[in-house]
Amino acid sequence: MLYMILGHDVPNSLAMRKETRPAHVERLKLLQAEGRLILAGPRPAIDALDPGAAGFVGSLVVAEFADLASARAWADEDPYVKAGVYSHVDVQPFIKALP
Repeated sequence: MLYMILGHDVPNSLAMRKETRPAHVERLKLLQAEGRLILAGPRPAIDALDPGAAGFVGSLVVAEFADLASARAWADEDPYVKAGVYSHVDVQPFIKALP
């Protein structure tokens, strides 16, 4: 089943994000290689492709996991969680309706 993982950044997270991003992306690439990643990306703090110093307010990942507990366990091990980039993470089942 698919699950939505919605990370919420702490204020002023940009420097921590930049430092931790390579490890974060590497984990996402593993999901992609397994054919389980549907989409992933940051949520900019402003309406711009490159928010610059405004930074980000969080991230969204939609991926396939065996169950909610597995999705939660994966999210809990994210480098952004461990580095304190995220204040909290929501993990919920997701049903892709379109396309």
